Amino acid sequence: MGIRIEVDRDLCQGHGVCESEAPEVFEVGGDHQVVVLDEQPPEELRPGVDLAVRYCPTRALGLVED
Repeated sequence: MGIRIEVDRDLCQGHGVCESEAPEVFEVGGDHQVVVLDEQPPEELRPGVDLAVRYCPTRALGLVED
């Protein structure tokens, strides 16, 4: 069982918190929108992904259990 990352692009403001918590998974592009580098990251990256979702200031990120 894994996770899948969902992004609400209407909410994302490009603060970069996600990128700082999990740089292997998230990157803020030139348009100030998050780019998900791995929509189904491996379990070993889960702690950083969880923090990115928790601390996103606009609540633009979500996780779906697969």
